[in-house]
This record gives sequence, C-alpha cells and structure tokens, in this order.
Amino acid sequence: MARLITDIQNDIYAKIATDITLLNSVSQSAIYRRFIVVVSYAIWMLETLFDTHKSQIDTAIYEQKSGTPRWYRNMALAFQYGFDLLPDSDKFNNVGFTDDQISASKIIKYCSEKQALESNQFTIKVAGESGSLLIPLTISQKESFSAYMEEIKYAGVKLKIINNPADKLVLVMAIYRDVLVIDENGNSILNGGKPIETAIRAYMKALPFDGELVLNDLIANLRAVDGVNNANIINATSSYWDEATTLYTAYAPINVKTIPMSGYFELENFDNVTYVV
Repeated sequence: MARLITDIQNDIYAKIATDITLLNSVSQSAIYRRFIVVVSYAIWMLETLFDTHKSQIDTAIYEQKSGTPRWYRNMALAFQYGFDLLPDSDKFNNVGFTDDQISASKIIKYCSEKQALESNQFTIKVAGESGSLLIPLTISQKESFSAYMEEIKYAGVKLKIINNPADKLVLVMAIYRDVLVIDENGNSILNGGKPIETAIRAYMKALPFDGELVLNDLIANLRAVDGVNNANIINATSSYWDEATTLYTAYAPINVKTIPMSGYFELENFDNVTYVV
C-alpha cells in the first residue's frame, strides 16, 4: 500500500540524520532538502500507481470469472441493441461507431441475477430507463437481448429472463404531523411542497434493483422528516405483472418486507396517505 509523502520524507530525513556532512546544513533551502521533496513525490506516485494497478487487476479477475452469476449480470449490462457480435466472440463490433452511439445502444440499465435451485439455471431480471423512471424493454429489444444471451451463455445453462412492467404498490398510511411544521394536506408550512411524498419517492428510488422493500425502513425514513412525529403503515399491498395472463395479479398484502417480481415498484399516487395530529 502506498505510503504518505510525509512518511517517505521522514524516512529519508531519518537516514540523513546519520550523515554528519548533511546533518550540519540546517537551511530549509538546502539542496538535499529539495531533492527529498522531488524524490519523495516520485516514490509516492510510483507506489500509488502500483496500488491502482493491483486494484484494477483484482477487480478484473473478480468480474471476469466466466459462467458465474456476476459474469451473466456483466454480460447483460454490456448488451448493445442494434449491434452485432464479432465472429466467434462475445464482444460487440464497435468499429466505425462513436462513443455516443455505443453508449446509447446499451439499453440494459438495471440487472440482477439469481441462481435457481437447479444448478444450471439462472433468473435474470432487467429494466431500461426513461429519464429517472425504470421501464421494461420493448418486445423488439427483449427479442434481441434474449438472442444475445442465448448466444453467449454456457452450454447447458437455462436462462429465464424477466422483463416485466413495474410491480404496483399501494400504501395506506397515517402520518402524525407537527401542526407547526406540516399542514393538514401534508404541505411544509415554511418551504411549501410535500416533504412526506418526497421522502417516500426518495426511499423507493434508493432501493437497489431487485432489492427488498422493508416497511420498517420506510417508516424510519419518514420519521426523520422534519415535522413528522410518527408514521403508521396501516396496509401495504402489491401486484405484479403475470406473463402467462399478460395482466396484473390481484393485490396481495405485504408482511414486513417483499421483493418485487419485476425488480422494481411503481407507486401510482398518494391518495391513501392521510395526515393526522
């Protein structure tokens, strides 16, 4: 690990202290002191480069272990819509294309991977992005992506690709407000706007893709909002897109926590949030 420049300098000074000739010069502008500054910086820079190089090599080895769940995730994120693969390769042919074109072709913005009970089966959830919203791939995009994954996957591996619209979430909540800070409609009296709704959106946005929604964590976030004395989730339900019926399922209660089937939630409105004293 790279040492601090001051540590390197102190080490050199300690060695100089044993040299009577150099030790007799106490001038801050002594030539040997200038050499120490330059040499110390050069040594620090070299050691830092070694650290960076080692970190890059370690990351490359960890990320590129072919056939692992992480590898499948990385390959999914590397997909380029509209581009062809190089012959006998899992790399895309980017010759003649600009960086902007290449970047725009990478439509998989979110991905999670999970190995099923069967050792040779992986479930891969994906989503694109429009502005700040997560969206499913189009039919054409999913067809192309599925063909790509079938091309690069390991022989004998079964892939299940989930590309569903967001799970719908309904929260029935009571927010116990400080009447000096928040009015009966949930508005901040001082700053305007609806801080509770903003906090809920922020919590949902911060959830990892395909991560758990934990109701107690949401309550803890809301309690931290200025003007909120307490928060109570009276009822929480969710519904997911059923690929078999191409319809949303009936709303089911969320007990403590849940993982969205699509990998992400959509909170349609705040009609069921009430503000009480």
